[in-house]
Amino acid sequence: MSNTDDQKNEIQEFKLEVDQELRFEVESKSAKVYLSLRSGQAEVFGTEIVKGKLYEFTAGAKVAVFTWFGCTLEVRGQTDVIYVAKETPMVVYSNCHAALENMRMEAEKENAKGPTTMVVGPCDVGKSTLCRILLNYAVREGRRPILVDLDVGQGSIGVPGSIGALLIERPASIDEGFAQEAPLVFNYGHKSAERNTALMSILITQLASAVKEKLEVNKRARTAGVIINTCGWVKNEGYKLILNNAKVFEVDVVLVLDQERLYNELVRDLPDFVKVIFLQKSGGVVERSKSVRADSRNQRIREYFYGTPKNSLYPHSFEIKWSELKIYRIGAPPLPDSCLPLGMKPKDHMTKLVLLTPNPGLLHHLLSVSFCDSEEEEEIIKTQVAGFVCVTNVDMDRQTITLLSPQPKPLPNNVLLLSELQFMDSH
Repeated sequence: MSNTDDQKNEIQEFKLEVDQELRFEVESKSAKVYLSLRSGQAEVFGTEIVKGKLYEFTAGAKVAVFTWFGCTLEVRGQTDVIYVAKETPMVVYSNCHAALENMRMEAEKENAKGPTTMVVGPCDVGKSTLCRILLNYAVREGRRPILVDLDVGQGSIGVPGSIGALLIERPASIDEGFAQEAPLVFNYGHKSAERNTALMSILITQLASAVKEKLEVNKRARTAGVIINTCGWVKNEGYKLILNNAKVFEVDVVLVLDQERLYNELVRDLPDFVKVIFLQKSGGVVERSKSVRADSRNQRIREYFYGTPKNSLYPHSFEIKWSELKIYRIGAPPLPDSCLPLGMKPKDHMTKLVLLTPNPGLLHHLLSVSFCDSEEEEEIIKTQVAGFVCVTNVDMDRQTITLLSPQPKPLPNNVLLLSELQFMDSH
Protein backbone atom coordinates (compact mmCIF):
# COMPACT_ATOMS: atom_id res chain seq x y z
CA MET A 1 0.00 0.00 0.00
CA SER A 2 1.38 3.46 -0.91
CA ASN A 3 1.91 6.37 1.48
CA THR A 4 -1.00 8.16 -0.18
CA ASP A 5 -3.32 5.25 0.68
CA ASP A 6 -2.04 5.30 4.27
CA GLN A 7 -2.90 8.98 4.55
CA LYS A 8 -6.41 8.33 3.21
CA ASN A 9 -6.91 5.65 5.84
CA GLU A 10 -5.53 7.91 8.54
CA ILE A 11 -8.08 10.77 8.26
CA GLN A 12 -11.68 10.09 7.22
CA GLU A 13 -14.68 12.41 7.23
CA PHE A 14 -18.27 11.20 7.49
CA LYS A 15 -21.45 13.20 7.04
CA LEU A 16 -24.38 11.55 8.83
CA GLU A 17 -28.00 12.34 8.14
CA VAL A 18 -30.90 12.21 10.63
CA ASP A 19 -31.17 8.95 12.65
CA GLN A 20 -27.96 7.41 11.31
CA GLU A 21 -25.04 5.72 13.05
CA LEU A 22 -21.32 5.59 12.33
CA ARG A 23 -19.98 2.27 13.60
CA PHE A 24 -16.33 1.28 13.90
CA GLU A 25 -14.16 -1.30 15.64
CA VAL A 26 -10.53 -1.27 16.80
CA GLU A 27 -9.04 -4.77 17.03
CA SER A 28 -5.28 -4.26 16.65
CA LYS A 29 -3.55 -4.01 20.05
CA SER A 30 -1.17 -1.34 18.76
CA ALA A 31 -3.84 0.78 17.06
CA LYS A 32 -5.24 4.07 18.32
CA VAL A 33 -8.25 5.73 16.74
CA TYR A 34 -9.31 9.33 17.38
CA LEU A 35 -12.84 10.64 16.90
CA SER A 36 -14.02 14.26 16.81
CA LEU A 37 -17.30 16.02 16.05
CA ARG A 38 -16.84 18.75 13.41
CA SER A 39 -20.43 20.01 13.20
CA GLY A 40 -23.98 19.11 14.31
CA GLN A 41 -24.85 16.94 17.30
CA ALA A 42 -24.05 13.30 18.06
CA GLU A 43 -23.79 10.85 20.94
CA VAL A 44 -22.06 7.59 21.84
CA PHE A 45 -24.32 5.15 23.72
CA GLY A 46 -26.36 8.04 25.14
CA THR A 47 -23.43 10.32 26.08
CA GLU A 48 -23.24 13.57 24.11
CA ILE A 49 -20.06 14.25 22.14
CA VAL A 50 -18.41 17.59 22.83
CA LYS A 51 -17.81 19.47 19.57
CA GLY A 52 -14.10 19.77 18.72
CA LYS A 53 -12.92 17.43 21.49
CA LEU A 54 -10.67 14.53 20.45
CA TYR A 55 -11.72 11.11 21.83
CA GLU A 56 -9.21 8.25 21.86
CA PHE A 57 -10.12 4.57 21.38
CA THR A 58 -7.75 1.61 21.67
CA ALA A 59 -7.85 -2.17 21.15
CA GLY A 60 -11.22 -3.80 21.81
CA ALA A 61 -13.28 -0.66 21.21
CA LYS A 62 -16.60 -1.12 19.41
CA VAL A 63 -18.17 2.30 18.94
CA ALA A 64 -21.52 3.46 17.54
CA VAL A 65 -21.94 7.23 17.03
CA PHE A 66 -25.60 8.17 16.63
CA THR A 67 -27.09 11.48 15.46
CA TRP A 68 -30.67 12.69 15.79
CA PHE A 69 -30.27 15.78 13.61
CA GLY A 70 -27.27 15.10 11.37
CA CYS A 71 -23.56 15.76 11.92
CA THR A 72 -20.06 15.67 10.43
CA LEU A 73 -17.48 13.40 12.09
CA GLU A 74 -13.74 13.04 11.64
CA VAL A 75 -11.97 9.74 12.35
CA ARG A 76 -8.17 9.57 12.56
CA GLY A 77 -6.25 6.29 12.62
CA GLN A 78 -6.70 2.82 11.19
CA THR A 79 -9.98 1.11 12.09
CA ASP A 80 -10.63 -2.58 11.38
CA VAL A 81 -14.28 -1.94 10.46
CA ILE A 82 -15.98 1.39 9.78
CA TYR A 83 -19.32 2.13 8.09
CA VAL A 84 -22.45 4.30 8.23
CA ALA A 85 -25.62 2.43 9.24
CA LYS A 86 -29.03 3.73 8.24
CA GLU A 87 -30.93 1.02 10.13
CA THR A 88 -30.60 1.49 13.89
CA PRO A 89 -32.75 0.55 16.91
CA MET A 90 -31.87 3.84 18.68
CA VAL A 91 -35.34 5.32 18.10
CA VAL A 92 -36.92 2.26 19.76
CA TYR A 93 -34.45 2.47 22.66
CA SER A 94 -35.31 6.15 23.04
CA ASN A 95 -39.01 5.27 23.20
CA CYS A 96 -38.20 2.78 25.99
CA HIS A 97 -36.47 5.58 27.88
CA ALA A 98 -39.49 7.86 27.36
CA ALA A 99 -41.82 5.18 28.77
CA LEU A 100 -39.55 4.69 31.80
CA GLU A 101 -39.39 8.46 32.30
CA ASN A 102 -43.21 8.60 32.38
CA MET A 103 -43.16 5.94 35.09
CA ARG A 104 -40.59 8.00 37.03
CA MET A 105 -42.77 11.11 36.83
CA GLU A 106 -45.75 9.14 38.16
CA ALA A 107 -43.58 7.77 40.98
CA GLU A 108 -42.43 11.31 41.78
CA LYS A 109 -46.01 12.53 42.13
CA GLU A 110 -46.93 9.67 44.46
CA ASN A 111 -43.56 9.60 46.31
CA ALA A 112 -43.25 5.96 45.25
CA LYS A 113 -40.48 3.75 43.83
CA GLY A 114 -39.54 4.34 40.20
CA PRO A 115 -39.34 1.54 37.62
CA THR A 116 -37.02 -1.41 38.16
CA THR A 117 -35.98 -2.55 34.68
CA MET A 118 -34.16 -5.79 33.85
CA VAL A 119 -32.43 -6.31 30.50
CA VAL A 120 -32.19 -9.97 29.44
CA GLY A 121 -31.11 -11.94 26.40
CA PRO A 122 -28.48 -14.43 25.17
CA CYS A 123 -24.77 -13.60 24.94
CA ASP A 124 -23.54 -10.81 22.69
CA VAL A 125 -26.82 -9.07 21.87
CA GLY A 126 -25.99 -5.67 23.38
CA LYS A 127 -27.48 -5.89 26.91
CA SER A 128 -24.70 -3.84 28.54
CA THR A 129 -24.90 -1.22 25.80
CA LEU A 130 -28.68 -0.86 26.17
CA CYS A 131 -28.27 -0.46 29.95
CA ARG A 132 -25.66 2.23 29.35
CA ILE A 133 -27.92 4.10 26.92
CA LEU A 134 -30.93 4.02 29.28
CA LEU A 135 -28.78 5.12 32.24
CA ASN A 136 -27.21 7.98 30.30
CA TYR A 137 -30.60 9.23 29.09
CA ALA A 138 -31.97 9.05 32.65
CA VAL A 139 -29.03 11.03 34.07
CA ARG A 140 -29.41 13.66 31.34
CA GLU A 141 -32.99 14.11 32.57
CA GLY A 142 -31.61 14.90 36.04
CA ARG A 143 -32.29 11.42 37.46
CA ARG A 144 -30.01 9.34 39.70
CA PRO A 145 -30.71 5.69 38.79
CA ILE A 146 -28.93 2.66 40.22
CA LEU A 147 -27.11 0.25 37.92
CA VAL A 148 -27.11 -3.39 39.03
CA ASP A 149 -24.65 -5.64 37.18
CA LEU A 150 -25.26 -9.40 37.50
CA ASP A 151 -22.98 -10.33 34.58
CA VAL A 152 -20.08 -12.01 36.41
CA GLY A 153 -18.21 -12.69 33.17
CA GLN A 154 -17.91 -8.98 32.49
CA GLY A 155 -17.71 -7.36 35.94
CA SER A 156 -18.26 -3.75 34.91
CA ILE A 157 -18.63 -2.89 38.62
CA GLY A 158 -15.64 -4.20 40.56
CA VAL A 159 -13.88 -6.97 38.61
CA PRO A 160 -15.03 -10.06 36.68
CA GLY A 161 -16.27 -12.71 39.08
CA SER A 162 -18.28 -10.21 41.13
CA ILE A 163 -21.73 -8.65 41.09
CA GLY A 164 -22.56 -5.17 42.28
CA ALA A 165 -24.59 -1.98 42.26
CA LEU A 166 -23.61 1.61 41.53
CA LEU A 167 -25.45 4.92 41.89
CA ILE A 168 -25.15 6.75 38.55
CA GLU A 169 -24.83 10.50 39.03
CA ARG A 170 -23.34 11.63 35.71
CA PRO A 171 -23.24 10.32 32.12
CA ALA A 172 -20.61 7.72 31.27
CA SER A 173 -17.33 8.98 29.87
CA ILE A 174 -17.32 8.16 26.15
CA ASP A 175 -13.96 6.39 26.23
CA GLU A 176 -13.88 5.13 29.86
CA GLY A 177 -17.47 4.34 30.96
CA PHE A 178 -19.18 5.20 34.27
CA ALA A 179 -17.25 6.64 37.21
CA GLN A 180 -16.70 3.93 39.84
CA GLU A 181 -17.45 5.85 43.03
CA ALA A 182 -18.51 3.93 46.17
CA PRO A 183 -19.77 0.78 44.43
CA LEU A 184 -21.50 -2.01 46.35
CA VAL A 185 -19.75 -5.27 45.40
CA PHE A 186 -20.17 -8.95 46.35
CA ASN A 187 -17.62 -11.66 45.58
CA TYR A 188 -18.84 -14.62 43.51
CA GLY A 189 -15.42 -15.89 42.44
CA HIS A 190 -16.24 -17.49 39.07
CA LYS A 191 -16.49 -16.16 35.51
CA SER A 192 -19.71 -18.06 34.79
CA ALA A 193 -23.02 -18.08 36.70
CA GLU A 194 -23.29 -21.83 35.96
CA ARG A 195 -20.39 -22.70 38.27
CA ASN A 196 -22.30 -22.15 41.52
CA THR A 197 -25.98 -21.28 41.15
CA ALA A 198 -26.63 -21.80 44.88
CA LEU A 199 -24.07 -19.13 45.80
CA MET A 200 -25.27 -16.86 42.99
CA SER A 201 -28.86 -16.95 44.27
CA ILE A 202 -27.73 -16.06 47.81
CA LEU A 203 -25.61 -13.13 46.61
CA ILE A 204 -28.33 -11.78 44.29
CA THR A 205 -30.85 -11.85 47.16
CA GLN A 206 -28.35 -10.04 49.40
CA LEU A 207 -27.61 -7.45 46.70
CA ALA A 208 -31.34 -6.88 46.12
CA SER A 209 -31.81 -6.27 49.84
CA ALA A 210 -28.94 -3.76 49.89
CA VAL A 211 -30.34 -1.93 46.83
CA LYS A 212 -33.79 -1.68 48.49
CA GLU A 213 -32.18 -0.13 51.57
CA LYS A 214 -30.42 2.40 49.32
CA LEU A 215 -33.70 3.30 47.62
CA GLU A 216 -35.39 3.84 50.99
CA VAL A 217 -32.83 6.41 52.17
CA ASN A 218 -32.13 8.16 48.85
CA LYS A 219 -35.23 9.85 47.45
CA ARG A 220 -33.70 10.75 44.08
CA ALA A 221 -32.54 7.17 43.53
CA ARG A 222 -35.93 5.82 44.64
CA THR A 223 -37.73 7.92 42.01
CA ALA A 224 -35.20 7.14 39.25
CA GLY A 225 -35.38 3.40 39.85
CA VAL A 226 -33.01 0.59 38.96
CA ILE A 227 -31.62 -0.81 35.70
CA ILE A 228 -30.34 -4.40 35.90
CA ASN A 229 -27.85 -5.95 33.49
CA THR A 230 -27.85 -9.77 33.37
CA CYS A 231 -25.61 -12.51 31.98
CA GLY A 232 -26.32 -14.35 28.72
CA TRP A 233 -27.30 -17.67 30.33
CA VAL A 234 -30.99 -17.95 29.47
CA LYS A 235 -31.71 -21.71 29.39
CA ASN A 236 -32.64 -24.24 32.10
CA GLU A 237 -31.07 -23.11 35.43
CA GLY A 238 -30.17 -19.79 33.80
CA TYR A 239 -33.83 -19.13 33.02
CA LYS A 240 -34.78 -19.97 36.62
CA LEU A 241 -32.15 -17.47 37.74
CA ILE A 242 -33.80 -14.78 35.56
CA LEU A 243 -37.17 -15.49 37.19
CA ASN A 244 -35.52 -15.34 40.62
CA ASN A 245 -33.90 -12.00 39.73
CA ALA A 246 -37.28 -10.58 38.75
CA LYS A 247 -38.77 -11.73 42.03
CA VAL A 248 -36.09 -10.53 44.49
CA PHE A 249 -35.60 -7.15 42.79
CA GLU A 250 -39.37 -6.69 42.35
CA VAL A 251 -38.91 -5.94 38.64
CA ASP A 252 -41.54 -3.83 36.86
CA VAL A 253 -40.20 -3.96 33.28
CA VAL A 254 -38.25 -6.68 31.43
CA LEU A 255 -36.58 -5.77 28.13
CA VAL A 256 -35.81 -8.90 26.09
CA LEU A 257 -33.17 -8.52 23.41
CA ASP A 258 -33.17 -10.60 20.24
CA GLN A 259 -34.81 -13.87 21.41
CA GLU A 260 -38.54 -14.28 20.89
CA ARG A 261 -38.60 -17.66 22.62
CA LEU A 262 -37.28 -16.11 25.83
CA TYR A 263 -39.79 -13.27 25.46
CA ASN A 264 -42.73 -15.67 25.18
CA GLU A 265 -41.55 -17.78 28.14
CA LEU A 266 -41.26 -14.67 30.34
CA VAL A 267 -44.71 -13.43 29.28
CA ARG A 268 -46.05 -16.83 30.34
CA ASP A 269 -44.18 -17.13 33.65
CA LEU A 270 -43.98 -13.59 35.03
CA PRO A 271 -46.92 -11.90 36.83
CA ASP A 272 -49.26 -9.76 34.72
CA PHE A 273 -48.12 -6.51 36.33
CA VAL A 274 -44.59 -7.00 34.92
CA LYS A 275 -44.29 -5.43 31.47
CA VAL A 276 -42.27 -7.67 29.13
CA ILE A 277 -41.05 -5.95 25.95
CA PHE A 278 -39.26 -7.49 22.99
CA LEU A 279 -36.49 -5.45 21.31
CA GLN A 280 -34.32 -6.08 18.26
CA LYS A 281 -30.58 -6.03 18.81
CA SER A 282 -28.42 -3.48 17.03
CA GLY A 283 -26.92 -4.52 13.69
CA GLY A 284 -23.51 -3.50 15.01
CA VAL A 285 -23.46 -6.18 17.73
CA VAL A 286 -21.03 -9.01 16.95
CA GLU A 287 -20.40 -12.35 18.65
CA ARG A 288 -17.19 -12.49 20.68
CA SER A 289 -14.86 -15.50 20.75
CA LYS A 290 -13.61 -17.10 23.97
CA SER A 291 -10.19 -15.50 23.50
CA VAL A 292 -11.74 -12.04 23.06
CA ARG A 293 -13.80 -12.55 26.24
CA ALA A 294 -10.66 -13.66 28.12
CA ASP A 295 -8.74 -10.60 26.86
CA SER A 296 -11.62 -8.35 27.91
CA ARG A 297 -11.68 -9.84 31.44
CA ASN A 298 -7.92 -9.47 31.76
CA GLN A 299 -8.09 -5.85 30.60
CA ARG A 300 -10.85 -5.10 33.12
CA ILE A 301 -8.73 -6.52 35.98
CA ARG A 302 -5.66 -4.61 34.74
CA GLU A 303 -7.68 -1.37 34.76
CA TYR A 304 -8.82 -2.11 38.33
CA PHE A 305 -5.20 -2.07 39.52
CA TYR A 306 -3.46 0.23 37.04
CA GLY A 307 -6.25 2.44 35.70
CA THR A 308 -6.71 3.59 32.11
CA PRO A 309 -4.34 5.49 29.78
CA LYS A 310 -6.12 8.74 30.76
CA ASN A 311 -6.38 7.96 34.47
CA SER A 312 -3.38 5.94 35.64
CA LEU A 313 -3.39 4.26 39.05
CA TYR A 314 -0.35 3.14 41.05
CA PRO A 315 -1.04 0.00 43.10
CA HIS A 316 1.03 -1.12 46.09
CA SER A 317 2.90 -4.38 46.61
CA PHE A 318 3.60 -5.70 50.09
CA GLU A 319 4.22 -8.87 52.10
CA ILE A 320 1.93 -10.24 54.81
CA LYS A 321 2.53 -13.17 57.12
CA TRP A 322 0.19 -16.16 56.70
CA SER A 323 -0.71 -15.96 60.36
CA GLU A 324 -2.25 -12.52 59.82
CA LEU A 325 -4.72 -13.71 57.17
CA LYS A 326 -7.74 -16.01 56.89
CA ILE A 327 -8.17 -17.13 53.27
CA TYR A 328 -11.37 -18.99 52.40
CA ARG A 329 -12.74 -20.73 49.34
CA ILE A 330 -16.52 -20.87 48.93
CA GLY A 331 -17.55 -24.41 47.99
CA ALA A 332 -16.40 -27.74 49.38
CA PRO A 333 -16.02 -31.06 47.51
CA PRO A 334 -19.39 -32.85 47.20
CA LEU A 335 -20.24 -35.71 49.55
CA PRO A 336 -22.23 -38.82 48.56
CA ASP A 337 -25.88 -38.54 49.65
CA SER A 338 -25.36 -41.37 52.14
CA CYS A 339 -22.60 -39.36 53.89
CA LEU A 340 -24.49 -36.09 54.22
CA PRO A 341 -25.01 -34.86 57.80
CA LEU A 342 -28.59 -34.85 59.06
CA GLY A 343 -30.55 -31.97 57.58
CA MET A 344 -27.90 -31.07 54.97
CA LYS A 345 -29.11 -30.79 51.38
CA PRO A 346 -27.11 -32.14 48.40
CA LYS A 347 -26.22 -28.61 47.19
CA ASP A 348 -25.26 -27.19 50.60
CA HIS A 349 -21.58 -27.97 50.00
CA MET A 350 -21.57 -25.29 47.26
CA THR A 351 -21.95 -22.55 49.87
CA LYS A 352 -19.68 -24.04 52.54
CA LEU A 353 -16.54 -22.11 53.53
CA VAL A 354 -13.20 -23.93 53.37
CA LEU A 355 -10.24 -22.38 55.22
CA LEU A 356 -7.14 -22.55 53.03
CA THR A 357 -3.48 -22.82 53.97
CA PRO A 358 -1.47 -20.50 51.68
CA ASN A 359 0.30 -22.50 48.98
CA PRO A 360 1.84 -21.93 45.52
CA GLY A 361 -1.56 -22.75 43.97
CA LEU A 362 -2.77 -19.29 45.06
CA LEU A 363 -0.24 -17.57 42.78
CA HIS A 364 -1.81 -14.98 40.42
CA HIS A 365 -5.30 -15.55 41.86
CA LEU A 366 -7.54 -12.65 42.88
CA LEU A 367 -8.68 -12.45 46.49
CA SER A 368 -11.57 -10.29 47.67
CA VAL A 369 -11.18 -8.43 50.96
CA SER A 370 -14.35 -8.92 52.99
CA PHE A 371 -15.88 -6.28 55.25
CA CYS A 372 -17.14 -9.06 57.54
CA ASP A 373 -16.12 -8.85 61.21
CA SER A 374 -17.84 -12.11 62.17
CA GLU A 375 -16.58 -15.69 61.96
CA GLU A 376 -20.01 -17.02 60.99
CA GLU A 377 -19.88 -18.76 57.58
CA GLU A 378 -23.17 -17.29 56.43
CA GLU A 379 -22.13 -13.75 57.36
CA ILE A 380 -18.78 -14.02 55.54
CA ILE A 381 -20.47 -15.20 52.35
CA LYS A 382 -23.19 -12.53 52.44
CA THR A 383 -21.01 -9.54 53.35
CA GLN A 384 -19.94 -7.09 50.67
CA VAL A 385 -16.26 -6.70 49.84
CA ALA A 386 -13.95 -3.71 50.30
CA GLY A 387 -11.98 -4.50 47.16
CA PHE A 388 -9.63 -6.99 45.53
CA VAL A 389 -5.96 -7.94 45.75
CA CYS A 390 -3.82 -10.24 43.60
CA VAL A 391 -1.32 -12.84 44.87
CA THR A 392 2.03 -12.16 43.19
CA ASN A 393 4.27 -14.39 45.34
CA VAL A 394 3.99 -17.14 47.97
CA ASP A 395 7.13 -17.72 50.07
CA MET A 396 6.83 -21.17 51.64
CA ASP A 397 10.02 -20.83 53.69
CA ARG A 398 9.27 -17.47 55.27
CA GLN A 399 5.50 -18.19 55.30
CA THR A 400 4.63 -14.88 53.70
CA ILE A 401 2.38 -13.90 50.82
CA THR A 402 2.95 -10.90 48.51
CA LEU A 403 -0.12 -8.99 47.40
CA LEU A 404 -0.79 -6.42 44.69
CA SER A 405 -3.29 -3.98 46.21
CA PRO A 406 -4.97 -0.70 45.18
CA GLN A 407 -4.15 0.72 48.63
CA PRO A 408 -1.14 0.41 50.96
CA LYS A 409 -0.87 -1.71 54.10
CA PRO A 410 -2.78 -2.55 56.22
CA LEU A 411 -5.68 -4.32 54.51
CA PRO A 412 -9.17 -3.21 55.64
CA ASN A 413 -9.74 -6.73 57.00
CA ASN A 414 -7.91 -10.05 57.33
CA VAL A 415 -10.78 -12.14 55.87
CA LEU A 416 -10.08 -12.91 52.20
CA LEU A 417 -12.15 -14.93 49.71
CA LEU A 418 -10.52 -16.81 46.83
CA SER A 419 -11.57 -16.18 43.22
CA GLU A 420 -10.90 -18.57 40.35
CA LEU A 421 -9.94 -15.58 38.20
CA GLN A 422 -6.25 -14.93 37.71
CA PHE A 423 -4.18 -11.91 36.69
CA MET A 424 -0.60 -12.05 35.42
CA ASP A 425 0.97 -8.79 36.58
CA SER A 426 3.47 -7.79 33.89
CA HIS A 427 4.44 -4.44 35.41
